[in-house]
Amino acid sequence: MKKMRTANVMPVATLASLMLLLLLLSVVAVLAICPPMCSCGKGHRVVDCSTHGLSLLPDSLQHNIHSLNLSHNRLQNLDGLLGRFAHLRTLDISHNHLRHLPVGLPRALWDINASANHIRQLEKNDTAYHWNLQSLDLSNNQLERVVFINNTLPSLRALNLSHNKFWTVPTNMPHKLEVVDLSHNFLLQILPGSLDRMSQLARFYLHANRFTSLSETVFNRLEALQLLTLGDNPWACEEEENITNLLNWVQRTSAKVLGCPCYIRSTCGEAHLATGRTWHSASYTEPPLGADARDASHDAGHRPPMQAVTAGYLSKSALLNSPHDRSLGNASGAGEITKHGGLLTSTPNSPLTSTTWSTKKAGTGKIRSTSVPTHTCSPHSVTLSFLGAAVILSAF
Repeated sequence: MKKMRTANVMPVATLASLMLLLLLLSVVAVLAICPPMCSCGKGHRVVDCSTHGLSLLPDSLQHNIHSLNLSHNRLQNLDGLLGRFAHLRTLDISHNHLRHLPVGLPRALWDINASANHIRQLEKNDTAYHWNLQSLDLSNNQLERVVFINNTLPSLRALNLSHNKFWTVPTNMPHKLEVVDLSHNFLLQILPGSLDRMSQLARFYLHANRFTSLSETVFNRLEALQLLTLGDNPWACEEEENITNLLNWVQRTSAKVLGCPCYIRSTCGEAHLATGRTWHSASYTEPPLGADARDASHDAGHRPPMQAVTAGYLSKSALLNSPHDRSLGNASGAGEITKHGGLLTSTPNSPLTSTTWSTKKAGTGKIRSTSVPTHTCSPHSVTLSFLGAAVILSAF
């Protein structure tokens, strides 16, 4: 009889232990939704695992997370590890050691920041299925070429390829782009037809490259262009045949052009503002451009995540969800920070404060220094002015 009771008690005790164990496991699972090295918010759907020296993707991440920050770590390969996050909208993998864009990224992504890695090329399959992607930041890498397939990336509005190693402006860029940043590269040319399909391009950053001349026809199809930056390029101003047409175009375009080739003014264009007076007498208040910011290394500094910095220039990119009527320049010289749906970019003030600019004299290889004179009034002229006024008043 005792044996039978013992036999009945044992299964009950075992069942209770199993239930307790399951309860403990469920509690641990709930507590482990946010990995210990990360911080989470908004119901554990916004996860920040940045600046922890991680070399592996943290465990225990929820499948329904919306935002994941893995920046400033030591990640080398994320191939096939992020595809399970089907609801992921924002991914920051900047400042790591990645040599290519991870394979199998979620197709629901809106924003990808992969800046400051060691990525050398972008293959066609890397972005072929990202129909929802709006912002792609690949700045501060080692890119020499990117390959886009026709009619892919239909939602992409902002593309940052600054601080890379491009020699030619990439062809076949997504045709609905509104902002393209190709500053701080080694660009020498824009192939004919490269920009013909980009009728919505509003801001185009080409400063700090190696252009010596450009055909004005390359910009003819950019009907929505609002801002073009051309400063800090070694323009061949003495070769009048090659440069004259471009100079004429920057004068008559309605877009703002920062860094006018061969001119002492920092700003030109905006032909509609010069009504009733010549281009040279138009009023421009923007500070001068930086002398040369190409020294910024490809691994320069630890910049804040989701932020691409273009040193030595006034205005910067991004144009997604914000109104299009924002100011294109900052006359106060305080620099500009603009956020448009995920691509956050900023630029410090120009380091050049002198009013003296060096330009090449046409027809010679010499450099001519041109400065804007400052007029001051001497005490004698002030005295004569007062005497003249006194004489006129005494006559009445």
